[in-house]
Amino acid sequence: MAVDSATDPVVTTGWPSPFGVRTRLVASSALMLFVELALIRWTGSNVVHLSYFSNFVLLGSFLGIGIGVLRSGRAKRLPYYSPIMLGLLVLVIAWKPVTVDRGSSSSVIYFTSLNTTGPPVWVILPIVFVAAAVVLAGPAELVGRCFAELPRLTAYRFDLVGSLIGIVTFTALSFLGAPPIWWGLIVTVVFAVLMIPRASGAGRRAVATGLSAAMVLAPLLVMLGVLFKESTKADNSWSPYYKVQTKQYTWEGVPLLTITVNGVPHQQAIPADARLQWEPQYGLPYERANAGKQPKNVLIIGAGSGSDVAIALKKGAQHVDAVEIDPRIRDLGKELHPDRPYQDPRVSSHIDDGRAFLSRTDKKYDLILLALPDSLTLVNGASSLRLESYLFTQQAFESARDHLNPGGAFAMYNYYRETWLIDRLASTAQHAFGHKPCVDKIGDGLQQAVVTVGLTEQDQNCSAEWAGATAETPPPATDNRPFLYLFTDRIPSLYLVTLGLILVAGLVGVGIAGGGSSYRRMRPYADLFLLGAGFMLLETKSITGFALLFGTTWVVNAIVFAGVLVAVLAAVEVTRRFKTPPIKAMFAILFGGLALSWVFPDSWLLSMPVGLRALVAVLIAFLPIFAANVIFAKRFTDTADGTASFGANLLGAMLGGCLEYAALIIGFHGLLIIAALLYVGAFILTPKLRTARE
Repeated sequence: MAVDSATDPVVTTGWPSPFGVRTRLVASSALMLFVELALIRWTGSNVVHLSYFSNFVLLGSFLGIGIGVLRSGRAKRLPYYSPIMLGLLVLVIAWKPVTVDRGSSSSVIYFTSLNTTGPPVWVILPIVFVAAAVVLAGPAELVGRCFAELPRLTAYRFDLVGSLIGIVTFTALSFLGAPPIWWGLIVTVVFAVLMIPRASGAGRRAVATGLSAAMVLAPLLVMLGVLFKESTKADNSWSPYYKVQTKQYTWEGVPLLTITVNGVPHQQAIPADARLQWEPQYGLPYERANAGKQPKNVLIIGAGSGSDVAIALKKGAQHVDAVEIDPRIRDLGKELHPDRPYQDPRVSSHIDDGRAFLSRTDKKYDLILLALPDSLTLVNGASSLRLESYLFTQQAFESARDHLNPGGAFAMYNYYRETWLIDRLASTAQHAFGHKPCVDKIGDGLQQAVVTVGLTEQDQNCSAEWAGATAETPPPATDNRPFLYLFTDRIPSLYLVTLGLILVAGLVGVGIAGGGSSYRRMRPYADLFLLGAGFMLLETKSITGFALLFGTTWVVNAIVFAGVLVAVLAAVEVTRRFKTPPIKAMFAILFGGLALSWVFPDSWLLSMPVGLRALVAVLIAFLPIFAANVIFAKRFTDTADGTASFGANLLGAMLGGCLEYAALIIGFHGLLIIAALLYVGAFILTPKLRTARE
């Protein structure tokens, strides 16, 4: 039976908490994951840049966690800087929120409004990155102190348990639609329990207790005040994806509802008659489709608050399947839309990802409509995957084609901003259906367009023939590279500069935090650094793969995150309790798992029934993750410096987060190649294997 090393030192840290080391470790790890998730959600809701760069906060968090673990062995005081920085960050963002940003780069499009308020991107993003690193370094330092008091795998085991608790807790709050005041209360309570000693005696000890309480509670009370004000505003509510703000008013005698998400105007709930009168283009799919015949059975993806559903009913639809990914926006439509379309018995409402809905239904439709599905946010844990990305690939259009009745049609509309984007969508429709679609452009700076394609050319009624793709039109997006809004076949300079600055900040931060000894301490653990980078890419591939197979919903995302941690925990338990194969054999299993993932791509899994798809997907995705973490557990057990080796692994994950952007060029499937190369490097640098070769 494999057991933890009995020679690990047990260090007395003078921690003020009355709880045992295992309880402290679980609480610290839960706090670390909870704060990371809360920062990603809350900063993204108030700084619109972060709706498209949520990975920015994640990379800052990884840097902070690595630095905190490295600091834990030499820090003489508890990390009071963490709650102080958290309070300052919340205060600064609340004082100067960034509500909109169109983006200045022509190589990638962001769907936001035309005005910009708040600090420029080059000011606010570095502030958020550095602040996230400092905030997360505190809980990580608490975790590192516990690692020094426990055998290696025992500590890692309880760290994983705490991480699972943090994810489950935040997921439960998301399910309940809890506003951020509840997130702040949980963070405040856990920080206070972990960092404020129990008052006992008098004199210096009492003064020290009071100072500790002030340094922890004062900034967190400021944070709670800001979050309370935000959470109790009458027009604010929270979905699993956004901060949602509503405004009701009347214009020219017509009742209107405006919905703003994360500071960006997103939808208007308008009566169907008024919408068709003011913006007749919303009726064009019904004129172009089915040679002008009224569609009886309609699927609307991106149904939102219900305006597109109301138009479908107005156009004579006998049944409408309305698919919306955000439950809060759908519920607002139910409550406040002037036409009450969701109450109509002809409407079936589905909270789901549109692509996933198509993959699970056998129904056929006369019209399938993509109704302005622009999510304004990314899938958590994937740097460039938006909630709607898999709706606009060639494979998605082919799936829509396969769900059409004879004579049916597929249509989409939005404010596309760029001619090349309209042509790209039209070209994708042409590739999927075998003939040119109808393209109607509405002449304004936002370039609204309606693209409609019939099942056959006779099933559409165009006013004029689309000119066709030009030499500058990008090829159709695919499930492997679902980056519809990316014009170039290169990584945009904005990303490259940002990632370069992040890596420089990481190098400098680790050097400063370690007092000059960090790199010397981590040098023997280069293999663990590469294991961390490879694991991050495996996690990203799992997140994007499951998003394609089962939907980009927050539920799927949370299940995958939890599933990855469960697989890691299982690897640790197997290593602790049983005699596992040698590291060389586990590397063979790891490379076999990577080969399996390469040979059986997601497109093959999509053809399976849902139950079988889930079973095979879990096996293919989690086999290499399990093997990689058995390797890590076996190697971690033998390290001489637990905090340095663990810190090296965490900082490697930060590198993996940067390498993830390579998917913009080689696709998500190509990340398996980079992961394999990283694991080859780890294999070469593993001390026991290197010694055996020598």
